[in-house]
Amino acid sequence: MEARSITAEVPMTPRMSDDPAQLVPELADVSAALFRATGNGSVPRPTISLVQLRAGQIVGSTYLTVLHTGFLRKAGESEERITSVASWQDSPYFTAAERAALALVEAVLQPPADGERVSDELYAQAAAVYEPKALATLMLVIGQVNFFVPVALIAKPVPGRAFNAPWK
Repeated sequence: MEARSITAEVPMTPRMSDDPAQLVPELADVSAALFRATGNGSVPRPTISLVQLRAGQIVGSTYLTVLHTGFLRKAGESEERITSVASWQDSPYFTAAERAALALVEAVLQPPADGERVSDELYAQAAAVYEPKALATLMLVIGQVNFFVPVALIAKPVPGRAFNAPWK
């Protein structure tokens, strides 16, 4: 595989010309079920979007990063909170619960060279700020974004297009 020059223009077309949701219509059912499960109200919507934005940053997906940044802006989140997600560890803009959620997504997506991805200490910190249903929902939120990572990285939908129409 040949690496693209860092000065090369990135095309504003999807890599995969066909919409995966049209090729595999069952994807809509899975997606809808995941959105219902994660939207049960036990985890605040801004926290969900912060986690999903951080996941997009970690996996290097411009599509997911732009998508979730847009969701946060539409929800009225401040630019300081949005732009400091990448450096949340030393940012003053996040609650203890949001920090725990961001730490969990990083642990799952950036495993250490040795040891567990999610340590007992990290689990205890998250469990201290989330009720059991919320913690289970947060696990699904991380799983939800991970479900879409292959679509974002392999098919490469166009960043900035509507969530329901990245191939149009």
